[in-house]
Amino acid sequence: MEENNNIPILDCPYGDYMIGDASGKLMKEYGRFPCKIKCGVYALLVRGTASATVNITEYSFKANDVLLFEPGNFLFIHDVSEDALVYWIVFGSSFLEKHTFNNRMSLSAMQLKSPKLSLRQEQTDVLCSMYQTLIMALNTQPSMLSTEKMVHIFNLLQTSYVNVARQQNDVELRPLDRKSEIYHEYCQLVVKHYHEWHHVNQYAQAMRITLPHLCSTIRQVSERTAGDIINDAILTDAKAQLKVTNLQIKEIALSLGFDNIAFFNRFFKSHVGVTPKVYRNS
Repeated sequence: MEENNNIPILDCPYGDYMIGDASGKLMKEYGRFPCKIKCGVYALLVRGTASATVNITEYSFKANDVLLFEPGNFLFIHDVSEDALVYWIVFGSSFLEKHTFNNRMSLSAMQLKSPKLSLRQEQTDVLCSMYQTLIMALNTQPSMLSTEKMVHIFNLLQTSYVNVARQQNDVELRPLDRKSEIYHEYCQLVVKHYHEWHHVNQYAQAMRITLPHLCSTIRQVSERTAGDIINDAILTDAKAQLKVTNLQIKEIALSLGFDNIAFFNRFFKSHVGVTPKVYRNS
């Protein structure tokens, strides 16, 4: 876990992936502070209950809920029951960057309405068996898993998640033609750099395409402007920090790349309708 202006950044500390389980007691340790997700996390709550804020929305989780936390999510665990048991797979940011750019099932190709899906018991039983098998394979000496094999596991998890989500009308999948690939790459860069790059031309330069081409492509694919996507990322982070941390507004502004707190206040009010202070106290 790394620090960025007092906000912990959660990534995979041991390479491309990690697999394991966690008790309620261990999960409560993560509830001591809010953090930002840099990796991709699949988790299955086998038993017990939990509650957490994801970005600015609070969710309650129960047994048989499968959870997907995407890069860029702001997570704050409020409570986990003592009897809770969670199976989880973490795909590190380096894994996602290297192995999902042209993948139709990549995390950024999914538009989630909620980070959780509720499974039937037989679906949970299948996933439990899969997690247990993967944990044993990982712990075998030498390990029976590799990054190449985990790419297939990632694809399997994504396919299964999308199939269940479509049945519950909780996800949309964007096909990745060339325009969608540009949009996908742009969104990845925004998640990575929105706290330091606030202007679309900075992303166009990094992607080595012209500013007009980038702007028109983003609008065609998403029906939003490229600037809107940057602003939404900044505002989502700002709202989350205002609601679930005790950081001073000046500290939050600095963490988001605003050296001038007055400008941050104007930016926030122009998009939200109230100042950061009023939003925090609302």
